[in-house]
Amino acid sequence: MLKFLVFDDGRPATQWSIRNSYLIGSDNNPMRGTIVFDNGVIACEKREMGAASLALQAPVGECGELTVQTCLLPEREEPYILTLELARHRLMTLYTKLEDWAMFDTGPDHPVTRRAELARRLFIEALCAQKDEPARADKLSRDCLAAALDGSEELAVAHAELLLNRRKQTQMVPRHPIGCGVALEQTNERMRAGLAANFDFVAVPTPWKSLTPEEGEYRLAQLDNWVEWASKNRMPVIAGPVVCFEPSTLPDWLFIWEHDYDTVRDVIYEHVERIVTRYRNAVMTWNVVSGLHVNSHFTFNFEQLMDLTRMATMLVKKVQPAARVMVEIRQPFGEYFAANPRSIPPMMYTDLLVQGAVAFDALSLKLLMGQAMPGQFTRDLMQISNLLDHFAVFGKPIHLTLAAPSEMVTQEMIAVPEGQEAVDPSSGFWRKPWSQQVQSHWLEALVHIALSKPFIESVAWNDLIDHPQMDLPLSGLISEDMQPKSSFRRMVMVRRAILPGTAGAGQAAAAAPPGTT
Repeated sequence: MLKFLVFDDGRPATQWSIRNSYLIGSDNNPMRGTIVFDNGVIACEKREMGAASLALQAPVGECGELTVQTCLLPEREEPYILTLELARHRLMTLYTKLEDWAMFDTGPDHPVTRRAELARRLFIEALCAQKDEPARADKLSRDCLAAALDGSEELAVAHAELLLNRRKQTQMVPRHPIGCGVALEQTNERMRAGLAANFDFVAVPTPWKSLTPEEGEYRLAQLDNWVEWASKNRMPVIAGPVVCFEPSTLPDWLFIWEHDYDTVRDVIYEHVERIVTRYRNAVMTWNVVSGLHVNSHFTFNFEQLMDLTRMATMLVKKVQPAARVMVEIRQPFGEYFAANPRSIPPMMYTDLLVQGAVAFDALSLKLLMGQAMPGQFTRDLMQISNLLDHFAVFGKPIHLTLAAPSEMVTQEMIAVPEGQEAVDPSSGFWRKPWSQQVQSHWLEALVHIALSKPFIESVAWNDLIDHPQMDLPLSGLISEDMQPKSSFRRMVMVRRAILPGTAGAGQAAAAAPPGTT
């Protein structure tokens, strides 16, 4: 058993949140276990042998409230000091990345150097105090964690700036780097003009539930409208996901067959074939399957999940040989695997796709943050940068979908499935509580980090305009009343900086959404 001491105001804590807590094994995959807080101690009972680390949401000074983790730790009778172990892991990450990226020569006045030195000094003091003054060690460790995390984010941004400048100088920036998602029912022509003027491609959803509300009955008018508009305006389209097992996208009638794999497979085959055949002359990139590895709503086994993925991708290649096929990874940090034995960890699933010669051309990572839902708790910039690097080893181009809210998401905004208890709305925040300004700064930092990496092919914001059915409430770049948020303007500025020669201010303003000018 792993045990951690936690303190509040210099005394053992009487209350402590273990929000978004889970264990991570030596293979970097979440492991199953029980985590409880009692009388100032967090106790972690593992169901597997070996060292483990603890991840959980915690306040990190001015950096916000984020999900952070400890190093891998062996079991022992004496409890660890939680904040000391969190600080140890982040300080180790900072120095590891300084070495990996060959950035030790940043100079004594660089923010990364100053924060790294401060964090190192605080950590040494905390180590010296842990035996005799654990409360003081906790205070020093909190300050160390904040300094190390701040330094690691500064490092991620500085490294991204260097690589992005190099990518621009060598003319290796992708042709269509920045796009945006839309909702099928949003057909405002001025909004569409702004979309065409300020983005390089459009992500058009194909929600199965909306397209076939009744078995055998297809309603494709809205999807036809969007595809025709994109073709007319010569705007590249990423369509999909065609198959996704999230309840919000699955037709209700399909749940009748949730325990009958063969029938579900046949239905998916017919659906994919029909959609791809209809739009094969207008859509060149298909997001075919999304999140099958999470497997949280069906009882399919490992082999069946892989079979569905293989069948769907091969079918697209059969119907449209020239199409680019993407497989989407949802909840890419993999927290779900700690609670769901039927699921597959993201990295393992991707490795199986590659090793199994599944017919796909690119990966899509969907990264939503700022809502207390599985996979959407807030992470820092360095964690996200590391996550992208981990997926680079598979040798596939990556498309990244991002979203964060423009204000704090309340409990009333979170769609809770029928029969489940209401969730705690606290999902953490980056730097300051979510607002339009925080959303725009987060957007800029993540787009720069992503596009600085040579394996990132494109970045899309999940939703252009706020709407009631969106995956993450209030995460659009434009409000429901068609007023652009500061994040919309920031995205336009970022795109112009990355692609010099794109529409100038006058052109963009002429085609901008209402309220922009």
